[in-house]
Amino acid sequence: MNRMTILGAVTLAAWGGALMAQTDTATEGTATESAATQEAAPEAEAASPTETSEAEAAAEPAEKDTAATEAPTPEPNADGIYEMTLGNPDANVTVTEYASFTCPHCANFHKTTFKQLKSNYIDTGKIQFIYRDVYFDRPGLWAAMVARCDGPSRFFGISDMLYNQQRDWVSGSDPVAIADKLRKIGKVAGMGEEQLEACLTDAAKAEALVAWFQTNAEADDISSTPTLMINGEQHSNMSYEELSKILDEKLAE
Repeated sequence: MNRMTILGAVTLAAWGGALMAQTDTATEGTATESAATQEAAPEAEAASPTETSEAEAAAEPAEKDTAATEAPTPEPNADGIYEMTLGNPDANVTVTEYASFTCPHCANFHKTTFKQLKSNYIDTGKIQFIYRDVYFDRPGLWAAMVARCDGPSRFFGISDMLYNQQRDWVSGSDPVAIADKLRKIGKVAGMGEEQLEACLTDAAKAEALVAWFQTNAEADDISSTPTLMINGEQHSNMSYEELSKILDEKLAE
C-alpha cells in the first residue's frame, strides 16, 4: 500500500469523519471506505454483523474498565492528544504498534499475540508499549475518537471492545449505521450520549488526530498495519513466538 494513498484518504476523513456523526442521514453512500481500506480490511467488510446480547453488554464494562485502569496517565500534546501507553516508561525496550481499528489483521493481533505480549512483557515491566492509531478510512477515525473520548483511562478497554466486535460495527456500507454501532460501544463502556456526541462531532480534534498520525507515519515510514517499531526498528506483523524472540534479544543487550 502506498503511503501517499493513505495520507490522501485520511485528509478527507478528517473533514468528513467527525462531521458525519452529527446527522442521522447519509449523503455520501458507500464513501465510508477509501481505496486504502480495500487492502486493510476486506475480511471485516465481508463478515456478517452480529448483535451484542444484553448479557454480554452488561458484563463488558467491568471487565474492560479493569483492563483500562492499567494504562499510565501520560500528558497530552499541545493539541490535547494523548500518547496511549502501557508498561514501564523507563524500560530499555519500547514496542510501538501502528494499527487501525478497521484492520482485521490488527484485530487478530490483539486477540492473540497482544494478549501474550501484555501478560509476559508489559505487565511484568520488561517493556514499554505504545499504541498509535492509523486512519485508513472514516470509520477507523470515528472508532479512535470513541476510544479516546474519555482519555487514557478507558482507551485500552474500549480498544479491546472495538477489536472484539469489529465484524459487527465495520460490516456494511452505511456510515450512519457504523456511527450508531460505535456509539453503542461507547455507551456500553460507560460514557453518556452527550459526551459521545461531543467527541464524535469534534472536527478540530479529528483534524489534529489526522495531522498527528501523518507526522508519526512519515517519521516511521508506515505503509501497512499492523506495523511494530521495536526500539525504532520496523517489523511487520508476526507471531508471538517471533516477537518474543526479538524482545528477548533486545532485553539481553
